[in-house]
Amino acid sequence: MTQRTAVVTGASSGIGEATARQLAADGWNVVLGARRLDRLEALAAEIGGTALALDVTDPASVEAFCDAIPAVSLLVANAGGAFGTTSVAEADDDEWLRMFDVNVMGTVRTVRGLLPKLIASGDGQVVTLGSIAALEPYPGGAGYNAAKHAVKALTRVLRLEMKGQPIRVSEIDPGLVETEFSVVRFEGDQERADKVYEGMTPLVAQDIAEAIAWVASRPSHVNIDSMLIMPRAQVSAQVVHREL
Repeated sequence: MTQRTAVVTGASSGIGEATARQLAADGWNVVLGARRLDRLEALAAEIGGTALALDVTDPASVEAFCDAIPAVSLLVANAGGAFGTTSVAEADDDEWLRMFDVNVMGTVRTVRGLLPKLIASGDGQVVTLGSIAALEPYPGGAGYNAAKHAVKALTRVLRLEMKGQPIRVSEIDPGLVETEFSVVRFEGDQERADKVYEGMTPLVAQDIAEAIAWVASRPSHVNIDSMLIMPRAQVSAQVVHREL
C-alpha cells in the first residue's frame, strides 16, 4: 500500500507539532509547514517527515509550498492565532487584519492551493482548526471571535461545495489548550499567559492531535463535520471551574 501524505500547517509548535507527531506515528508521510524552518527541520528529522517553509499570510509562500507537494490526502489547516484583547470600541486595525490574514485568508490560501491534489487523491480530507471562540463570543475577543467565526463559515461552505467530490471536510474546535497560544496573544507576557490556566487542568496539544488523527482515521464514507473539545473544568468560553 502506498503511504499517504498529510500536510500540517503551523507545525513548528503546539497543536500543529503534536498533530504531525501523531500522524507520523499512525503511518502517514507528513509534510510540515511553518515559518520557523529550524524547528520544522528538527521535527521532520525526528518523525521522518518533510519540512517546507510556509508563511500563510504570504500568497507567494503558500503557492510555492503547495507546488512543492506532489500529492496529498489530508490537509490539517492549523496555522492561526489570536493577537490582543482590545474591545470593539478600542479595536486595533492592525491586530484585526493580522488575525484575519493568518486565520481566515491563511486557511483559504492553503485549502485553495491543495484542493485539486486532495480531490485527485480519490479520498481527500480537509481538517480546519477552529475554536470555542467560533461558537461563543466573549468580551475582549471580538477580533479573534470574528476570525474563527469566519473559519467556521468557510469550512461549512467548503463542505457544501465538495458535495459529490471524494473529499471530507471537518472542523475541530478546542477550548482551553495550554500551548504558546496565550503567550503569543499577550505578546510574550508569560505571567499573564499562565493565569489563563491557573487553578484548572487545561487540555494539552496531544489531546487535540489525537482527536484529529481519529477523525482522519475514520472510513472514507464517515465525515465528522465538527468536534468541540474542552477540558472538564471548562463549561463554556468563559465559564471555568478553578481550584484557587
